[in-house]
Amino acid sequence: MAANSLRERILLAVLDAVRAPLQALGATVHRSPTVAITREQSPALVVFPESDAISERANDRVTRLLTIRLVALARAVPPAIPESEADRLLTAAHAALMRDGTLGELALGIREQDGEFEIEDADDLVVALPARYAITYRTLAHDLSIQG
Repeated sequence: MAANSLRERILLAVLDAVRAPLQALGATVHRSPTVAITREQSPALVVFPESDAISERANDRVTRLLTIRLVALARAVPPAIPESEADRLLTAAHAALMRDGTLGELALGIREQDGEFEIEDADDLVVALPARYAITYRTLAHDLSIQG
């Protein structure tokens, strides 16, 4: 059986890095959910891989740029202010992610990119606070599971 790609191991390391600090804040952590996060699962942090691009090729080494999006979700549950709750989750996730910029030496580095603000009026007010990160890593050209 083939080993997981370095990309997959990085995504699992991201989830591992943010899980404990977010759970300590009462939040659930999800990877690319296919259905909406329920009221019972809120507050929550969702991790989405967005893209994986090749940034450089040198001999048998390929430098790649994995873009992920973290989305902090919070609902209006008085007396909490959903924007503040989402910000608190994203602040904790950011600190956890940036604590080890190599994710256990799987990556060459992590760089914060951008964020947006989204407020939706679903069954109650929901705030989604996304932030994007670029994770640089290197593999061998012929094997996605081996670091280059």
